[in-house]
Parts: sequence; C-alpha cells; structure tokens
Amino acid sequence: MIQFNRLRLNGFKSFVDRTELDIGKGLTGIVGPNGCGKSNLVEALRWVMGENSAKRMRGGEMEDVIFAGTDKRTARNLAEVTLLLDNSARAAPAAYNGNDEIEVLRKIERDHGSTYKINGRTVRARDVQMLFADTVSGSGSPALVSQGKVTKIIDAKPLDRRLILEESAGISGLYARRHEAEIRLKAADA
Repeated sequence: MIQFNRLRLNGFKSFVDRTELDIGKGLTGIVGPNGCGKSNLVEALRWVMGENSAKRMRGGEMEDVIFAGTDKRTARNLAEVTLLLDNSARAAPAAYNGNDEIEVLRKIERDHGSTYKINGRTVRARDVQMLFADTVSGSGSPALVSQGKVTKIIDAKPLDRRLILEESAGISGLYARRHEAEIRLKAADA
C-alpha cells in the first residue's frame, strides 16, 4: 500500500477555502466534535480516488460535493481535491514509478463534470481507480473506515465480506484487469 503524504481540499463540501493536511506515517485517525468535517475528509479521500456514487458521498448527485454556500459565504462553482502519495518505495504501477511522489487530482465544475489528473496529466476515472486498485487501496478500501462501517462489515453477506477481504489482500485490481482483457479478446474475435 502506498503511503498518503498530503491531502489538499478546495471548495469540497464544508472545506470552502483551500485546506492542506499533512498525513503522517502509520495509522491516522480523524477525531473531533459533531459537524467539524471528519466525514467530509474521508469522503474527500474516496472521491479523489475515483468514487463515482453520489449516494456513497451522501449526496443526490456528484455536484453536491461542491460547497453549496451559507448565509455568510457564497456557493462555489468548483471543488478540487489533490492527494499526494509517497512513491519512494516504487510500489505504484510501472507507469507511475518515475517519481518519488505521485499527485492525483480530481476537480468538478458545475455543469461540466469531473476531470482527473495524475502527475499533471489528464487521465480517465478508470486510470485513477486502477492506480489505487493496483496499490491495495482505493475509494472502497477497508483501510478507510467511516461511520457505521464496522457494523456493516460484521453484518455483511459472505460475498460482500469476500470482496472486502480481496481488496485488503490487493487482488481486486487483478479481477478488473482480467475483465478488461476478456473484453479485448472478445472484441478481437469478433
């Protein structure tokens, strides 16, 4: 698993102003009183790693991650989250192993949708998702434990629990790559 170094948020949910958090090595816990943005930080991590379900982001549509405004602050038209990863151990897929640090950025603008970048290069959502799947992390990673997640794991059906274990073991990306290869083979046969 690649180490998260830094998280930058701008206009994402309750983080209207540019906010930067250094993430230390080892286990990181986010604590604080109700309403201070703990869940929004975890959602920012999931979102930048390619989460595409507005429901899992506690919204009706993906644009709901953009700061909606308050009595004192005007709404924003874009949200941006950047995650900096420590790649000094070269644990990333080969395409990204040229740098000691990998920068993953996701930006959404009202009425324009999301754009993704890895190390400044525009990529597809799938590329970001595969980067994290190949490094034993990702938006659905069991390492990101949000409110109610422990209970959900305990109450999960065997198949769902298996998927959680496969992601923890780092083999979920292999299934996705296999599926893509099968599609290409079928297309070549046609």
